[in-house]
Amino acid sequence: MNPRVSVIGSGNAGLTAAYHFTMQGADVCLYGAPGFDQPLTDIEQQDGIRALDSFNDVPLTYDGFQKIDKISRDLAETIAYADMLVLPVPSFAQEPLFINMLPHLRNGQIIMLMPGNYGSLVLNRLKKEQGYADLDLTFVDAISIPWATRIVGPAEIAILGMKEFLPVAAFPASRTQDAIDALQPVMPLPLKPLDNVLEAGLENINFGGHPLLTTLNMGLLENYDGQFNYYKDCCSVSTAKAAAVMETERQSIGKALGLQLLPELEAMNALYDMECKSVYEVNRTSETHGKLNSAPNSASNRYITEDAAYLLVPCYELGQLVGVETPMITSCLHIDNAYNETNYFETGRTLKQMGLNNMSAQEIMDFVN
Repeated sequence: MNPRVSVIGSGNAGLTAAYHFTMQGADVCLYGAPGFDQPLTDIEQQDGIRALDSFNDVPLTYDGFQKIDKISRDLAETIAYADMLVLPVPSFAQEPLFINMLPHLRNGQIIMLMPGNYGSLVLNRLKKEQGYADLDLTFVDAISIPWATRIVGPAEIAILGMKEFLPVAAFPASRTQDAIDALQPVMPLPLKPLDNVLEAGLENINFGGHPLLTTLNMGLLENYDGQFNYYKDCCSVSTAKAAAVMETERQSIGKALGLQLLPELEAMNALYDMECKSVYEVNRTSETHGKLNSAPNSASNRYITEDAAYLLVPCYELGQLVGVETPMITSCLHIDNAYNETNYFETGRTLKQMGLNNMSAQEIMDFVN
C-alpha cells in the first residue's frame, strides 16, 4: 500500500509537493482553500500536473506528468485522508488555517510546515488556547521548502532546482527522528535532523538574503518592476558586506542560546552542492537561483512581509532576551516598517505569539527540547 500524504495549500510549493510526492510513489490529496482553488480546477481539467523539461531556454530536471490521487476543496476530507499533513503555505497563513483544521484533526497526526519559521510553537499555543490541549500531534518545522519552483501555466510547474537535503526539527524535539522516519518515504530529498524548532527557525537561509537585499534595493525593484535577476542583480560587494554583518548577529544569538548554527556560506554550499568562497559568489553564480529572472517589485512582497516579519522579528526578540545587540536586523525592520506603514515589532512572529513570553532563555531551550 502506498504511503498517503495530504498537501494543504495550492501555491507554487503546494503543487510541486503534490507532483513530487506522487512521483515518489505516494498517494496525495491536494487541498486548496476557497478563493485559492483555481489551480485545483486547472489540475482537474488537465487530469494532473505537468513539470516542464525547460524554462526560459534552460533545461530542467524532474520533468514529467503526474496524476494526483485526490483533489479536494473540503478541509475535513483532506485531513481524514492521511496521517501526514504537509503545509507548504506562507507563515501568515499558518494560524488561520490551523484553527480551521483543529476540529478535524486526530491523535497521532504529523503536521509539517514548509517553511516552519517557528510555526510549530505558534500552533502548539493555539492548540491549547482553542481547547484541544489533549490532542496528540507532532509538529515539524522545515527550514524552507525543498524546491525553487514556479507555477508557469495551468497545472504546469517549472522546478528550477532542489536542495541536496532539508533540515527539520519536530516539536516536541524528542519526536524528530520518528517524524523523519514517517515522512522520508514521501520526500524527494533526505531530511536532516536539527536539535529543535528554535534552531530550525534560526537556520532558515532566507534570513539574511531576502529581507535585507530587498530592503536595500527597493528603489530599483519598484522602478523597474522587478524585471531582472534578483540574486545576481541585487547582491553587490557592498550589500554582501551588510548581509555579513547581519549574519554575525544571527550567529551571536545562536551562540548565546547554546546552538551551533551553520554559517550561511557553509549552509548554502551544502544545500546546493556548491564550493563558493563567499555569499556574494553564491548569489552571483548559483545555477538554481540564476534561473529566476524575476524579482520582488514592491515592499509588499513576501521577502519582507514574511521573511522580515517571521524571521527577523523572532531573531530580534531572542537577541533582546539574551543581551545581543542587533543593529542591522533592527535597522532593516525599522525601514520595512516605514515601507509598509506597519510595526513588525508588534505584528511579526514575537515570543508572545510563540507562547514563549515570560520565559528565560534557559526555560525556552528546555521547553523546545
